[in-house]
Amino acid sequence: MCGAMLTLALLRHAKSNWDDPSQADFHRPLAPRGIEAAPRIGRWMAGHNVRPDLVLCSTATRTRATLDLLLPELGAPAPQVRYRHELYLASAPDLLGVIHGARAATLLLIGHNPGLHVLARTLAGRGKRENLGALGLKLPTAGLVVLRFDARRWTEVNAGGGELVDFVQPRRLP
Repeated sequence: MCGAMLTLALLRHAKSNWDDPSQADFHRPLAPRGIEAAPRIGRWMAGHNVRPDLVLCSTATRTRATLDLLLPELGAPAPQVRYRHELYLASAPDLLGVIHGARAATLLLIGHNPGLHVLARTLAGRGKRENLGALGLKLPTAGLVVLRFDARRWTEVNAGGGELVDFVQPRRLP
């Protein structure tokens, strides 16, 4: 199952549409900008060998749509996907609890701010200074954080234990 290194990719959902103020937050769809950004992130992941074995995705409309647009870009084999309602607007400690229960060498978690951003900042203990600085400021929509841990089990993953390998912001992709 897991070797000596675990990889965690944290993806904030792509930009959502706020055109209908009566729309419940949980059911908001993606905006055109989000529809364009999600496949670009998927292509970046495929090109940089960030291929999850398991995807844990919030059940909100915008997170599911983000995953639907990203998956075809990853190519085969398709990762196992589990939709988890408790990821919707979850806090960083709750997200970490979900991660601790995972069984995969490379895990992709698709969720929401502020919990996802706080979790990313909490776990990133080392990495390139410019990436750590940028992550400290903001995790934008469709922003992807890739962390590596010198660990065999997800239960060994805790604050400051990760190396921030990449911080991808869709506006900086071609």
